[in-house]
Amino acid sequence: MIKNSLHDTLNRPLRDLRISVIDRCNFRCTYCMPDKEGSHSHSFLKNEEWITFEEIVRLAKIFVALGVTKIRLTGGEPLLRPNLVELVGQLRAIAGIEDLALTTNGSLLSAHAARLQEAGLDRITVSVDTLDPRIFSKMNGGKGDLAGVLEGIDRATALGFAAVKVNAVVQRGVNDAGVLDLVRYFKDKGAVLRFIEYMDVGNCNHWDRSSVVSSAELMQLINRHFPLRPLAAKEFGEVAARYEFADGSGEVGFISSVTQPFCGTCTRARISADGKFYTCLFAGNGTDLRALLRRGAADAELTAFVRNVWQARADRYSELRTRIRTTHPPTPKIEMFQIGG
Repeated sequence: MIKNSLHDTLNRPLRDLRISVIDRCNFRCTYCMPDKEGSHSHSFLKNEEWITFEEIVRLAKIFVALGVTKIRLTGGEPLLRPNLVELVGQLRAIAGIEDLALTTNGSLLSAHAARLQEAGLDRITVSVDTLDPRIFSKMNGGKGDLAGVLEGIDRATALGFAAVKVNAVVQRGVNDAGVLDLVRYFKDKGAVLRFIEYMDVGNCNHWDRSSVVSSAELMQLINRHFPLRPLAAKEFGEVAARYEFADGSGEVGFISSVTQPFCGTCTRARISADGKFYTCLFAGNGTDLRALLRRGAADAELTAFVRNVWQARADRYSELRTRIRTTHPPTPKIEMFQIGG
């Protein structure tokens, strides 16, 4: 049941909050934080500039009171944030949070999975773009170990989290030849594989429309080898089109921000590692909640501030991507490693 009526200008409710706990990462993925570009010289936040756990919990309670039921911790790589398990436990104690999740590159997951589950984490999403070690290394800047990531996924699956998902960003001419290998590997392992269209998030990944492999193309390819049946959406705002394998061995999802934008049902708010509030993944500017917190704003003031920002929200970048990119001068956008995916 909807517990409040906080909606934006396009009548989209506030339901999901994604919190970036750190802007650092131990990978340098080409579509997010390529080592050769701006991220190499990016001045990462000092520890004291990170939004604190106390501040995160306080903001989470305010967002929950305004309608949020799902919280996801992101980064950078969130497992690099010291004592993250403590934050998970504190968030788990907030009444009204129905789903508490984490997105990770998986490199540290094996060591932390059990404690995360004990603290109350419900779901984990791991990024794995290929099963080819050479391409895996090329895509993450030579920083990661594929075997270690797969071990982390196996560990999380064995522990019985409510869901373990594997996200793969597909780029034409880079890792698209390995799509079926991913399907074969994960379809019987209890993890849900989701393919994500390559997006123009941030400023440094040199996105080009010709590098996008559409979800329709991927679905047709997979269906020829592993017949699929469509599944109904579980809830309003679900971003992945879901299919089950006809042999009953699991499901696969497709996230199509480029070819089939879902701005009209987007229910996500985002808080960056330095405490700024963003209403779109492709936003250029956020509003500073950390400054309000640190000058002593009362909960009522913070609540009114968040309410006003959301009610004024009109973002729909993906629906307008072509027009924006062809008729407007380039404008800086927040990088994915600063805001999470």
